[in-house]
Amino acid sequence: MSRVDVLYFQEDEQTVPLVQWLDDIPARARRKCLARLQRLGELGHLMRRPEADYLRDDIYELRASCQEVHYRMLYFFRGRLAVVVSHGIVKERAVPPREIDLAVKRKKTFESDPDKHGFQGR
Repeated sequence: MSRVDVLYFQEDEQTVPLVQWLDDIPARARRKCLARLQRLGELGHLMRRPEADYLRDDIYELRASCQEVHYRMLYFFRGRLAVVVSHGIVKERAVPPREIDLAVKRKKTFESDPDKHGFQGR
């Protein structure tokens, strides 16, 4: 199996964007998103459509839907053994370029100091 560690991007000691986002979405959607994150941990680089898709600049989206609302979690890989989830969004038509840009920025920040910017997921 291709098991990888799932980390969440951490801005500072008290700010983990994905955790805040998960806390703000409906409970049923949160459960679906957490199940997707668990599956990402199990499959890692083997995740494919319809559950995940490549966006651009080494950024991927993890997909979950609940009651016709599309939830997306943007992530990037740290080598072969870990994935870092930048943040989550509610998708309209396409993932907005500014959200991908934010994930790219967070990837660079994470890479500059992985110990400071990696939070062990739920």
